[in-house]
Amino acid sequence: MNHLIIFAHPNTHSFNRAIVESIAESSQKLPGVNVQIRDLYALNFNPVLSWEELNAAGQGIVPADIRYEQSLITQANLITLVYPLWWMGFPAILKGYLDRVLSHGFAYKTENGTSVGLIHHKKMQQFITLGSNVVDYQALGWDKSLDVCLINGLFNYCGITDIDYQLFGDIHLINEKERQQILAQVATKTTENLTALLSP
Repeated sequence: MNHLIIFAHPNTHSFNRAIVESIAESSQKLPGVNVQIRDLYALNFNPVLSWEELNAAGQGIVPADIRYEQSLITQANLITLVYPLWWMGFPAILKGYLDRVLSHGFAYKTENGTSVGLIHHKKMQQFITLGSNVVDYQALGWDKSLDVCLINGLFNYCGITDIDYQLFGDIHLINEKERQQILAQVATKTTENLTALLSP
């Protein structure tokens, strides 16, 4: 069982990093689970998709570093994304990661003029931190827009249809007790999802 964690936050001591560590620790407690963490900032991942690379991908030519990231996704049973929501979207480094890694021929293909997702039999979970209040965010309907565009919208297009996501708001205002509750929550959700995948 392979668990791939993709993490995007520039502060190595951020609460997002604590979330990643809680997810990894809960995963490693289960027998037979291999955890791979891709810290995009620590990797100094280049998020810029060049015109040359975009054209080459259409011919099945993919840079070695991107092919490696694709192999991790292919091998993963559970894929976890951890990131802060900035300006209604992914941090630029994560957006660029997805631009480059979810390429034509890997994440989707064109068949009879229609795009068809190619990434199947994966479970995904996303843990997203917000500076704003979650209730206020939901009252404005922005959580639905996020789901339609960047969560189920994006990944359903690529073939991933089994997706959980959780929003954690007021991230700069919460106290230590509330932080610990969130860490316990992400650990519990991760354990539940992995246990379901491990069950015959």
